[in-house]
Formats: sequence, C-alpha cells, structure tokens
Amino acid sequence: MDKLTERINFLYKKSKTSQLTEDEKEEQRRLREKYINNIKKNLKAQLGAIQPKSNEDELN
Repeated sequence: MDKLTERINFLYKKSKTSQLTEDEKEEQRRLREKYINNIKKNLKAQLGAIQPKSNEDELN
C-alpha cells in the first residue's frame, strides 16, 4: 500500500504545479478508488473481529 499512496501523493503534488494528462487523471481516479476500497476492506475486517461483551462481563 505504500507504493499506492506514494503514487497518489505524487500525482496530487504534480496536479498542484502543472496540469495532469487525461491518462494521469484516470490513473489518479483508479488509484484513489483502490485506496478507498482497501480502507473499507480493512475496516470491515477489524469490525468483524470485534466481539461484543456478554452481560456476565459487564457485571464483573
């Protein structure tokens, strides 16, 4: 994921100093979408690993 964020950041910084080509804009869009999907996947995995406390645990 580090290479993914590095490329996203590179394209972002480049867009601030010069105009991106259409191919670069499309790459940026795809990379951002992939990044967001990775975050969603990781969040779902973390939430899926959470176990609710039972009532017995709350009483102790």
